[in-house]
Amino acid sequence: MALSPPDQQISTAFDQRIETAMGYGVEELRRHHDSGLLDAPHTALADAHRELVAAERDVTFYRARLARLASSELPVDQFLFARIGRTLDQLAKAADLRDAKQHTAAAVLERIEAAAPRPAPPQIATTDVAALLAIAQGAKLHEHLVTHRLAVATAGRTRITYAQLQRLEEMGLVERDTAHPVQAGQPVALTDAGRAALTAPRRAGPPSTRPVPLPRATPSGSLTRR
Repeated sequence: MALSPPDQQISTAFDQRIETAMGYGVEELRRHHDSGLLDAPHTALADAHRELVAAERDVTFYRARLARLASSELPVDQFLFARIGRTLDQLAKAADLRDAKQHTAAAVLERIEAAAPRPAPPQIATTDVAALLAIAQGAKLHEHLVTHRLAVATAGRTRITYAQLQRLEEMGLVERDTAHPVQAGQPVALTDAGRAALTAPRRAGPPSTRPVPLPRATPSGSLTRR
């Protein structure tokens, strides 16, 4: 029996609407979700779309099974009729679940579509995009015990200077947890604006020179800066 197609090859009734609302396709939505870059509404959309894809996959599977049973490959007998009956029941249940997942995805997508459009975004340099991507994977600001120099350590070992961190803070893209001393490491995290900067549609151009759009957003909270 043929295997089910991978999720990337399964389309849904909402793929085009999602691309129109987000400015990019469902594949990029999945990547942003898996990287933890989405806010709550868009995370809900990614989850709803993933569940809808799984439901569509089941519908496709049982349709293919029914088509094989109805072909001339198998002898026509009571055993075949029983298998066809079971498959029809399974297909009906899969279609009901698919319809329910479509309803859920539609409700989540409609909330995003109804959100007020953002103003024209300012620009952010690609060097800052790289820093934000590194911070998204985990980062801490440390103060050297001897030299007292401040530096940001990231999980991916990307070098982020303190001056760059301050600039990203002033732009409202990152925030520090000042409840921790810098000697022990202050966790650095993206704000909602920082996540939006990484998930915004990118302009084409040389990656070292061309800035990318930065959606304007209010940070979730301001922290005392050193």
